Amino acid sequence: MSKRNWKKHRSTSLIGAIRDCKDFALDVHGRSVARIADLSGQTEDCLYKWNANGRMPSIVIKPYELACGCSFITEFLAASSDRLVIDMPKGRTSSPSDLVDLSTTFSQAFKLLNDFYQGKANQEETQASIKLHLEQFAWHHRNVGSHATPELEFGA
Repeated sequence: MSKRNWKKHRSTSLIGAIRDCKDFALDVHGRSVARIADLSGQTEDCLYKWNANGRMPSIVIKPYELACGCSFITEFLAASSDRLVIDMPKGRTSSPSDLVDLSTTFSQAFKLLNDFYQGKANQEETQASIKLHLEQFAWHHRNVGSHATPELEFGA
């Protein structure tokens, strides 16, 4: 059996997202259902029940995802509400080349978007380019937001 590409994986149902979290925890972190239950403060029986019927209380979604080390449930819920989820990157000092990269990815995304609407570009490539630009913009959003309260550097 080949290993899943978890970076590109997207769940297509709530039950699938709950199961995908469990599978991710086992595949990537080697965590059993018992370990996930312990880390999330639940019983194994509850986890098995939620994996079977998909009726997980919303208050335990975040602890479950933290125990599994992924956020497939949150991503599915956002996508099912027509929302885009972008990971907020950790802030660091920006350089002039970061701003040039931002401008370049915007130009590329804009060109692909224009080409897409003229029938000259495919959907996947256009969406990937737009997402890359949004992620870079989110990175700058985070940096600007954390400028007044810089993060402490531990282990330096």
